[in-house]
Amino acid sequence: MQKANTILLLICFSIVACSCKGQKSFGNEYLNFKQTIILPGLNGRIDHLDCNLKDQTVYVAALGNNTLESIDLKTSKVIHSIKGLKEPQGVAYIPQTKEIIVANGGNGECKFYNAKSFESTATVDLGSDADDVRYDSANQKIYVGYGEGGIAIIDAQTHQKTGDAKLPAHPEGFQIDKAINKIFVNVPEANQIDVIDITTMNVTAKWETSFGANFPMAIDNVHHIIFVGYRHPAKVVAIDEMTGKTIAVAGLISDVDDLYFDSRANKLYASGGGGAIDVFSFSNSKFTQIAHIATRNGARTSLLVPQLNTFILAERSGKEPAQLKVFTTPN
Repeated sequence: MQKANTILLLICFSIVACSCKGQKSFGNEYLNFKQTIILPGLNGRIDHLDCNLKDQTVYVAALGNNTLESIDLKTSKVIHSIKGLKEPQGVAYIPQTKEIIVANGGNGECKFYNAKSFESTATVDLGSDADDVRYDSANQKIYVGYGEGGIAIIDAQTHQKTGDAKLPAHPEGFQIDKAINKIFVNVPEANQIDVIDITTMNVTAKWETSFGANFPMAIDNVHHIIFVGYRHPAKVVAIDEMTGKTIAVAGLISDVDDLYFDSRANKLYASGGGGAIDVFSFSNSKFTQIAHIATRNGARTSLLVPQLNTFILAERSGKEPAQLKVFTTPN
């Protein structure tokens, strides 16, 4: 009897282990490992990233370390660390002014820094929990999700807040489709996706979510489709922007935090804390998983830089130091 119980326990353990790890790695031809960049002395959670394309510099919001790290991709070295931030979450590079904006969750401040000297140039206080950032380069407008429910517009030249949209709860991932003049926002606490008119900054539609904990969002601006990543359960859903109707659904790595769509190749990239990067092709209204690349558990945030054929994963410190894993993507 004891032997039977032992065997049963081993079987149960194997099932749990398999369900945690899920698939074996495959599809390296779609995400080819290039190099590791060590981030010395960096502790705690890592949030969002952005890239200065001209200088090939990556900016990393090191939330748990209260710093912003600047990394040169050409030399694979940390150039500078801006210290004294308050839970930095969102970050964006502004090429016209050669500035970096960092959204701080701890105090709601959006801090601007000169990208060469790293000196502070301005601060816009949004009150609380400044989070995800999107930059409209053509119109030089910065969009920031913040607080208990808002999307703020900040003028990149004047550093002034010029607009605001009110939401029922804190926004997570959001995307902008200028062709149809709309912003799509994940509002997980309200179990919905809100649609905002860019001109009026009014919410024009509220779509009930298919699953729970909708955090990241990617967009296909050509075909006007948004891709929403859910954590409960782990799913990715393609949604028609015009109607809010579901187009396709697929299983996804757990604890997903970033999604990117490469319209050149119709590929979707997802990074999750469950220990993998998933890559899907999307065509004929259907997801096909083409890669599952094992990563460090807890490595949730990433950055796709299609202009450099590069995908970057941020791995927080643990038994090994914090680091960036750099991959190349097919042309």
